[in-house]
Amino acid sequence: MKTSITRRRALAAGAAALATPVAWAQAAGWPARPVTIVVPFPPGGGTDAFARPLFAAMTRNVGKQFLIDNKGGAGGTLGASAAAKAAPDGYTYFMGAVHHSIAPSMYPKLDYDIERDFVPVGLVSSVPQVIVVNPSRVQAKTLPELLAFIRKNPARLNYASAGNGTSHHLAGELFKLQTNTFITHIPYRGAGPALQDLVAGQVDLMFDGLGSSAGHIRGGRLRPIAVAADKRTAAFPDLPTTAEAGVPTYKVATWYGIWAPKGTPADIVNAMAGEMRKALNSDEIRTMWTSLGTETPNLWTADFGRFVSAEVKRWAEVVKASGAKLD
Repeated sequence: MKTSITRRRALAAGAAALATPVAWAQAAGWPARPVTIVVPFPPGGGTDAFARPLFAAMTRNVGKQFLIDNKGGAGGTLGASAAAKAAPDGYTYFMGAVHHSIAPSMYPKLDYDIERDFVPVGLVSSVPQVIVVNPSRVQAKTLPELLAFIRKNPARLNYASAGNGTSHHLAGELFKLQTNTFITHIPYRGAGPALQDLVAGQVDLMFDGLGSSAGHIRGGRLRPIAVAADKRTAAFPDLPTTAEAGVPTYKVATWYGIWAPKGTPADIVNAMAGEMRKALNSDEIRTMWTSLGTETPNLWTADFGRFVSAEVKRWAEVVKASGAKLD
């Protein structure tokens, strides 16, 4: 019996010793072909604003293409569902957002679990949300002016979102809850289409990630009212925070991160994280991120996973308190 146990232990140790070089060889040869990044929103939104420059830089660094596959719909949950079912071979990743920590509280019948069906790779960016209005439809230039108009004209204004259950939606509901006001919610199939209609004057305002609104603000197509953060952003130092403008509790950030399908080998996940880190720390991306209102993050694998779990809990509490529902 003792000899049998010893033999089994020796065989197991030998198998482990063989597995390690194979795994490292697999990671060393990765990627051998193009890598697909599923972005669960249409082109033109905040996710794209960070995904395209990051993966263009990684394509140059690695010498293999990192291709973006936009799969929009249902507040980003359709793309997430597709990514969760992808082969865990290191050639498909998912670029999700804060929306995906909200979705479990808004969509009770999701066919995936962001905490169980994915492996966290790393945080790409975290940008404060900004309240932006179409200047031809809304005359208010400050948050007190906007609140005064809304209270005098209840239900007259509307706000666009990237879809039901997204951070844009919940940010609007939280704003209404904390300011005791009402604005009609208009959901879209992504931040890109929502921003297009806001710029075109089809809707009044939006609670948007600063990264996707920055270009429209600089071009005068949108007017920023306040940034929902603890401090002013270096990208727009003259823009007051919501606290400075009289709503100290209203703080919302839009973050974006990368996951791999569950079962993706750990060494390949670590290799992906390493390439992301290299690109994010380049002068090119650091400068671009600053212009988009964010700093270079440093939250990887298990630490990023714990961050996501905390966000899932936080947004569940907001959904319950606000009574937000799918429109």
